[in-house]
Amino acid sequence: MGLITFLIVFGIMFTLGYPLVFAMIAGGILYLMLSGYSLGGLVDLLAIHFSSQVVLIAVPLFVFTANVMNDCDITKIMFGFIRKAMGGIKGGLGYANIIASVIFAGMSGSEIADVSGIGAIEIKAMLDEGYDGAFSCAVTAASATIGPIIPPSIPMVIYSMLTGASLGYLFLAGFLPGFLLAAAEMVLVYILSKVRNYPAGEKVPFSNLTRSFMQSFPALLAPIILLWGIYGGIFTATEAAAVVAGYSILISFLIYKTLGWKKLYTIIKKTLEMMGYISSIVAAAYIVTYISSMERIPEVLTKIFIESGFLSNKWTFLLSANILYFILGMFIDVSIIQLMVIPIIFPLAQKLGIDPVHFGVVTTMNLMMALDTPPYGQTGFITSAISKTPLSKVFKEMLLYWIPVEFATLIVVTYWPDFVLLLPRLFGYSG
Repeated sequence: MGLITFLIVFGIMFTLGYPLVFAMIAGGILYLMLSGYSLGGLVDLLAIHFSSQVVLIAVPLFVFTANVMNDCDITKIMFGFIRKAMGGIKGGLGYANIIASVIFAGMSGSEIADVSGIGAIEIKAMLDEGYDGAFSCAVTAASATIGPIIPPSIPMVIYSMLTGASLGYLFLAGFLPGFLLAAAEMVLVYILSKVRNYPAGEKVPFSNLTRSFMQSFPALLAPIILLWGIYGGIFTATEAAAVVAGYSILISFLIYKTLGWKKLYTIIKKTLEMMGYISSIVAAAYIVTYISSMERIPEVLTKIFIESGFLSNKWTFLLSANILYFILGMFIDVSIIQLMVIPIIFPLAQKLGIDPVHFGVVTTMNLMMALDTPPYGQTGFITSAISKTPLSKVFKEMLLYWIPVEFATLIVVTYWPDFVLLLPRLFGYSG
C-alpha cells in the first residue's frame, strides 16, 4: 500500500509540473507514515548515511572552483590564449572552443558550469568573428559534454558514492573517452568549416602568443596540480578538490588580481545556493533509494530480467541501460536520474559481470549527452539565451553532433571496455 501511495503521489505531482524534488519528498513522507516509520528516524538515517560519504565533499569544492574561474576572468584569459593559438586556421574558434572545454574539464567537473561560464565567452567571440549563431551554440553545447567525462567529474563523484566504485579509477577511465569525443568533434568542425567557409581568424605573432601563454599558465596549471596530486599519491580526490579550490583563490588574488573580498563573498553565496539545490536533490533521492531498498525492487528486477532471458548477457543490458538513460534524460534532471536509477540497475550490472568503472563512464557519458537533447536539454536553452539564436535552430544544428559524433563515441565506450579501462589498469586496477 505504501509503495502504491508513493507512486500515485509522485505521478500526480510530476504531471502537475511540480519540481521532482518536492514530488520525491512528498511521496516519500507519505510512504514512511503509512509504513509506521518515524520522520525523526528518517532524519537520523540521512545524517548517519551522509556523514560517512566523505567523497561528496568534493562536489561543493569543484562547484566553488568553477565559480571562481568563471567570475574572476580566469577562463577568459585561458580562452584568449587558445584563441590566439588557433589563429590563421579555418574554423579556428571552433577548435578553440573544444580545446577550452577539455582544459576547463580539468577544473570544474560540470557541463553546466562549462556552457554557462566559458561558453558565454566562446559564443560571443565566435559571433564577433562572423560564425553563425546555430553553429556557435551547437559546438559550445557539444564540447561542454566533455567536461564531466575528463576528470574531475561531479557525476562520477555521485556515481562513486552510490556504487562504491573507486573515484580515482573512475577519473582515470574518463580520459580516453573524453579525448576521443573531443577528437570526433574536431573532425566535424573541420568538415563544417570547409563546407561553410568559416573564417580563419588573424594569425598571432609568436612573441604575442608566448606572452599570452605566460599569462594563462597559472590557470592552465590547475588541472595539472589536481591530477598530479591524485595519481602521484599525494592526496585523495576529495583533498585534490580542496587544493584546486584554494589554488584558484590564490591565483585570482595574487596573480590576476581579479578577486576581492566582496567578490569572494558573492562567489561563496552563489556556491551555497547551488549546493542547497544539489543537496536537496541528493537527500530526496536517498529517500527514494531507501524505499526501493525496503521494497526489494533491485532484487525483484534482477530476478525478473535474469530469469526471463530478456537480459541474458551484458551487451543487451548495456544497450537497454543506454536507451533508458537517454529517454529519461530527455525529461528529467541528470542528477535525479543518477540518484534514483543507478541504485536500482547497478545490481543488475553486477549480476551480469559488468565492470563498475566501465559502467560508470558509460553512465556519465550518456547522461551528459542528455543535457544536449530536447525537450529538457539545458545546454540548448542556455546557449540559445546567450546568443539570442532561436532554440529550434540550435537543436537542429546539434543533430550534427548527436548522431555521427556523440552516439558513435558512446557506442565505442559502451562496447569496448578495454579501451575505457586501459589507463586504470596501467595504474593497478584489477577489476
